[in-house]
Amino acid sequence: MSIDKFHTITSPAVPLPIENVDTDQIIPARFLKATTREGFGENLFRDWRFDKNNQSKPDFVLNNDQYSGTILVAGKNFGSGSSREHAAWAIHDFGFKVVISSNLADIFKNNALNNGLLPVQVSEEFLASLFTAIEADHGTEITVDLESQVITLSFTGASESFDINPYKKECLLNGYDDIDFLLSIKDKIAQFESDRT
Repeated sequence: MSIDKFHTITSPAVPLPIENVDTDQIIPARFLKATTREGFGENLFRDWRFDKNNQSKPDFVLNNDQYSGTILVAGKNFGSGSSREHAAWAIHDFGFKVVISSNLADIFKNNALNNGLLPVQVSEEFLASLFTAIEADHGTEITVDLESQVITLSFTGASESFDINPYKKECLLNGYDDIDFLLSIKDKIAQFESDRT
């Protein structure tokens, strides 16, 4: 599965200032029957977005038209719980390109990176400043520059660097999955094998 190339995104953000959001809250287990990545977005945060009669809950942020964008800003310890890859599928399929938190579960981070979703871990202080800025102006923009590994808040100009696995960074910048990456270096692999014989 090739993924979209990721370089720089500037977008408003959707705030989810809830801590300890686990993968079952992101995509409930009853929706895990499909075997392809498409269609999971419609059930993202299903039990928070809809009531038992499938009516939209107006007080949930994803149902609030004042918020939009391709960046999800979440409370700390996001993506904990089971290792289901469907959580990353659902977030990406809904239209998010970046998830920001002060603490992202390791398995969720890997699943996100494997599916073209950039997980950005920032300090608790910077996360708090993002929530404050978004609350003050729902349209305030955040810029995430993967090449320089810097996130910048347009409202104040404040910025912070973030870490990413160098291999996964290369894959995102080039739109590679693991197979695409191997194909991109097949000549080097062939040369290496030739040099050994």
